This record gives sequence, structure tokens and C-alpha cells, in this order.
Amino acid sequence: MFFRILKASIFGAKESKFLAFLTIFLSVGLIACMLNITLKIGDKLASELGRYGANIVVLPRSANLNIEIAGRDFSPLANDDFLAESDLVKIKEIFWRNNITSYAPFLSEQIDEFEVVGTYFDRPAGVSDEPDFRVGVRHLYPFWRVEGEWAKDGADDEVIAGEKLGLKIGDEIDLGIYTVRVVGILHDAEEYSGKIIANLAFVQKLTHREGQIAKAEVSAMTIPEDDLSVKARRNLDSLDAVEHDTWYCSAYVSSIAYQIAEDFPNASAKAVLSVSEAQSGITKKIQGLMGVVSILSLIISSICIASLLSNETFKRKKEIGLLKALGASGLAIYLQFIAETLVVCLFASILGASAGYLASQIIAQQIFGSFLGFALLVLPLSIAFGFVICLIGSVLPLRSALKLPPAEVLYGRK
Repeated sequence: MFFRILKASIFGAKESKFLAFLTIFLSVGLIACMLNITLKIGDKLASELGRYGANIVVLPRSANLNIEIAGRDFSPLANDDFLAESDLVKIKEIFWRNNITSYAPFLSEQIDEFEVVGTYFDRPAGVSDEPDFRVGVRHLYPFWRVEGEWAKDGADDEVIAGEKLGLKIGDEIDLGIYTVRVVGILHDAEEYSGKIIANLAFVQKLTHREGQIAKAEVSAMTIPEDDLSVKARRNLDSLDAVEHDTWYCSAYVSSIAYQIAEDFPNASAKAVLSVSEAQSGITKKIQGLMGVVSILSLIISSICIASLLSNETFKRKKEIGLLKALGASGLAIYLQFIAETLVVCLFASILGASAGYLASQIIAQQIFGSFLGFALLVLPLSIAFGFVICLIGSVLPLRSALKLPPAEVLYGRK
């Protein structure tokens, strides 16, 4: 009997049920869209910000031996210690190895009026189980723009000149016993705009530091900073055992840097906080905005459902009075109306969540030029939000309807 009444109620009031369906569909669609963007935006921002260079720098351990004199930091051993180039492969041997997207070593020397920087341009990393993984500044700094050609890693006579040097393609530069030729002009690289960029092996030979590097810059996919990562960055010893394990096994930029320093002999790895803090700040602001929009949608939708149910109960007050006169309890009547709403809610929520998924992909395509992916958690959360909307919107209208005296309603006095 209950299901027959339920079926008749749903198909007998098509207009009001359609309006309820549309309200929940649009609300859940918006919430699903916001949730999917919120849950996936961290990874997407990390990927996008990874295009703007390194977020970890690996230095000799002696570079951390700073002395403060009259408010200024001095590193007396910073230029007297170097890292072994052969240890670079250890960067891809840490726990978070799959998060390492690229790296490049650097070694610089002042020769006459030119500062010459040696690095990798584009070469295999030499990782045994990832033969296709390539490293160098072309991967680390994809926004660098070279007019002309890139220098080759194996060509000692080819260099790239920063745009501020005023050199032209084809110019020859005398670097002591070596003469090199400018094959490209580097643009959009502020730090290196006044320098000569050559392959690392050439600069090592030039400076008699074969097999040595001054530093390595690393780009890694990370998650946004939170209270735990900030606490670890300020004082790692302040973490208890559980906090330390959680931090160590999370892809924070500080934990990845820590693990690199653990495996890289004589090295100290530091997070470039400007990149990680930008990622964290942008992610938190976007997530906060999405949260506010979702809450407002929840409130407005609940009000709409309450209004629709108020109109529904007013039209069906004689039905309610008859049910009460026949002995139906308030709970049974409440469950009947709630069941009607929840059946509509279930179908509207599933379709709304699917539409929300699609909308989030369209938004991501417009903003990032690529799709976000799907967070599986969004579907159950969206359906739960739909049920919450229905339950909140049903309380007041049904409570008022259940207070109607059956005799007065049946005689048309209410």
C-alpha cells in the first residue's frame, strides 16, 4: 500500500515534482562542479606552477654554514665545496621519485667580463628503469625562449647568450684558451639574462672541476602547504612520531627536499618557498571560494524545496487529514512525503553530479587548457548534499502540515 501511494503521489503531481527535480539537479550539479574543482585543483596548480621552474634547490652542505655579522649573512665555505655530478641520479631514487618532473645541475665561473654557467640542456637522466626520463633546462624551465638554436650538450663550441649581453647569433667569444660561438639568444630568463649558458662538461673542463657541480635545481609535483608542513619546516624536531610519519609520507615540498638530502651525499636540499607558498595560497583561496558557493547553494536550494513542499502540503491537506483520520501516525505521514522527495532527489542528484563533473571539465578546459580529471569522492558527496537539501527543506512544511486538525481540514475549515 505504501509503495502504491508513493507511486501515485510522484506521478500525480508532475509539476511540483519536476520543479523539485530541477532545483535539486541544478544545486547538486553546481556543488559537484565546485567539489571536483576543489579536490583536483591542488594537483592541477602544482602541474601549472611546475612550468615556472624549480621548487627545490640542492646545495653542498657547507652552504648552510652561514655566519651573521652586523646583520648580514656570510657563507665562507659556499664556494669551496661542490657536489658530485654522478650523484644526481639519486634524486630519482627517493620515495617520491615519481613526483620529480625534472632537474638540472649548474656550475658557474667568471671569465673576464662574462659569467659562464654550465648545465644540462636536454639529455637522458640515466635512470635504469626510466630510460625515457630526460633532464635539463629545456624541461626545467619550459618558459625559456631561445632565438636561434639551443646549444647541444655534447658541443663544447656552442653557447647561448642572455639577451642583456647584447650579443648576436654567430658572434664568437674568447674564453681564455677556448673560443665559443653564440648559437642562440636567451629570452624570458631574468636570472640568466646577463650570462653565457654552456653545456656542463665544457664548463667543468674550463674550470678544472670535472665531475663536479655547484648546485642542482629540481622541479617536483607537490601538495599545498598546511599547518603540519609549516610546523615541520619551522622545527622538524617538534613533530611527534605520528606527525613525522604523516609529514614524511606526504608530498610536501619540504618532505621531498628532506628525502633528497637524505640520499644525496654531502648535500642540503631547500624548498623554494615562493613557488610552494604561491601554490598553497592560490589553492586555499580557490577552495575557500568553492566552499562558500557550495554552502550558499545548499541554503538557497533548501529554501526552494521548503517553498515547493509548503505548496504541495497545502494542496494535499485533505489527503493528510484523511490519513490522520484513518489512524496514520505523524511519523508515517512524514515518511511518505519524505520518501517522495528522496526518490526525486536520488535521480536528480545522480544526474546533477554527472552534469557537475562535465561542467568542471569545461571550466578547467577554458582556464587551464586541459581537463581536470574526476574525483570519485564527488559522486557520494553530491548525493549526500542532495539528501541534506531535501531533509532541511522538508522539516518546516511537514511539521506545519502535521499540526492540522483532521476534522477541520476535511470540513474545509482549514
